[in-house]
Amino acid sequence: MAEEKKKKKKWIQGMEMKEGAFTAKAKRKGITSAQLQENVLSNPGKYDEKTVKQARLRKTLVGLKKKKNAKE
Repeated sequence: MAEEKKKKKKWIQGMEMKEGAFTAKAKRKGITSAQLQENVLSNPGKYDEKTVKQARLRKTLVGLKKKKNAKE
C-alpha cells in the first residue's frame, strides 16, 4: 500500500510530454499560455482533446508550483 501512495505522488515523472508545446501553440496565436489555458478550459469543445489535456496539465502544474512556493 505504501508503494501505491509513492506512485501516486510521483505521477508527473511518468508522463510523456513535449516541453514547450502548449506555450508554442499560444505564441502562434499571439497570446500567453495563461490566456490560452483560460480560453481552452472555458470552451473545451472548440479545441482538440490534446490541447484540452495540455491546458488541464498546465493548470495543475501552476497550482503545484504555487503550493510549493507558499510552503517556502
